[in-house]
Amino acid sequence: MIQRIGVVGAGQMGNGIAHVCALAGLNVRLLDLTDEQLVEAMAAMERNMDRQVRRGLYDELAKSEALARIETNTDMAVLGDCDMVIEAATEQEALKRKIYQSMIPHLADDAIIASNTSSIPITRLASATDRPGRFIGMHFMNPVPMMQLVEVIRGIATEDATVSEVRDLTRRLGKQAVSSEDFPAFIVNRILLPMINEGVYTLYEGVGSVEAIDTAMKLGANHPMGPLELADFIGLDTCLSVMQVLYEGLADSKYRPCPLLVKYVEAGWLGRKSGRGFYDYSGPDPVPTR
Repeated sequence: MIQRIGVVGAGQMGNGIAHVCALAGLNVRLLDLTDEQLVEAMAAMERNMDRQVRRGLYDELAKSEALARIETNTDMAVLGDCDMVIEAATEQEALKRKIYQSMIPHLADDAIIASNTSSIPITRLASATDRPGRFIGMHFMNPVPMMQLVEVIRGIATEDATVSEVRDLTRRLGKQAVSSEDFPAFIVNRILLPMINEGVYTLYEGVGSVEAIDTAMKLGANHPMGPLELADFIGLDTCLSVMQVLYEGLADSKYRPCPLLVKYVEAGWLGRKSGRGFYDYSGPDPVPTR
């Protein structure tokens, strides 16, 4: 049974994964490049846990015990006694491959490596490691503490035992696993990101304003967030990366990223995390930028 887990990457997804693992009783090793990033991640987890305590999901003691189970470090060597490591780095294949090459010399022979990739083929990532049979996709949804779904994606070489252990871990985290075949963007993003991209095209072609498009989908399709608001929440760079994986992997023109999405990313307008995307977040309320 998996008891000690490493999480490489302490950004929004990585600290969310560490959060739910620690609450489930696992010992967590959280890694990133700098101590500053790790301090910020621990502060974010404490804020998120405080919010859950206020909602009555658990008490202060459970929160304190969970935070105490998380050890932060910048050295891959601390992964040596982990039963499993989840890579939660930025959605860039070259970066993920570099991380695997750095961590593998420190891992136990039977340790599982899982990628939280939202779109990159698992078989291809597994080929960059020494253990394709013990490599798997484990795609958590954002924000991790709130969202119930985990997509479990096996590569062509992934062993049955690896799938079984990861599905068991998913249940222990209080999440629902769904199995996806190893196709670009898997299930959720294969459906969701083209919808967002179409929302950007609708803006690009002048069919509606940012406010009109988001209001139309919230009130007309009962979506909790409009497609452009959701794109800002996900990060426009991530949206573009997923669309590029779909476009290149499936060779179908319907997945062509909207030029306006490309332009926003080139401008550094990445959404909430940069303070500006389809909305400007510099004031008390988001204001449409188009």
